[in-house]
Amino acid sequence: MRLATQNSDRFLTAFNRIDHRLRDIIGAKDFLPFYRLVDQAKKKDVLVRKYEDDLRSYADLRNAIVHHRTSMEYVIAEPHVDVVEKIELMDSTLAKPTLVGQMFRKKVYVFQEKDSLKYVLKVIRSRRYTQFPVYSNNQFKGLVTTVGITNWLATTMAGNQLPKHIPTMHDILLHEKNKVNYKFISRYITIYEAEEIFKQGVERGRRFEALLITEHGKPQEKLIGMITPIDIMKVD
Repeated sequence: MRLATQNSDRFLTAFNRIDHRLRDIIGAKDFLPFYRLVDQAKKKDVLVRKYEDDLRSYADLRNAIVHHRTSMEYVIAEPHVDVVEKIELMDSTLAKPTLVGQMFRKKVYVFQEKDSLKYVLKVIRSRRYTQFPVYSNNQFKGLVTTVGITNWLATTMAGNQLPKHIPTMHDILLHEKNKVNYKFISRYITIYEAEEIFKQGVERGRRFEALLITEHGKPQEKLIGMITPIDIMKVD
């Protein structure tokens, strides 16, 4: 008979760990109901906001298990194994969320401001990139996108004149309508915080084409990774 209660035991163990995690997030020293913990913790932690609805549902299930348990051997509300696995995954994610430096660290293809558009187009054709960090030696200058290239082309064609010189990345940067279409982030922030940055950018009318990863989120540091909106859509 004890075997039948294992799911509820696993559920309560994960739930209690989450409860402690929420208390740590807000620094709670006194008792607070779980719903209030969620309300306060979601203001400080993006993952709590992400899981808010599920956490509230699990609180109801937890109450059904605890308050309707007729004995240690019999539980009226026995969670399904899928529910148990989901709350255990949530527990482990809250305890140790994946960092952007873990998931998105990679060698980033960068261009110099003096590189010609002809050269860049060859790279686009071979590598299928759509965002390109541009530097002047080691100094970051901006992010070139295929939209910026299209804007340059449209402006050039509208004048019915060929450019007097071979266009460079410097010229293309001047045609990026959104001059700050990027944001530098530290490799130590979570992938969920990165997702929130993209969302907040859209909400504020400032769409980011890429998040550029360095050690501490400073432009003068070595670029060690990059996240695009397409990349972040693949995050669960």
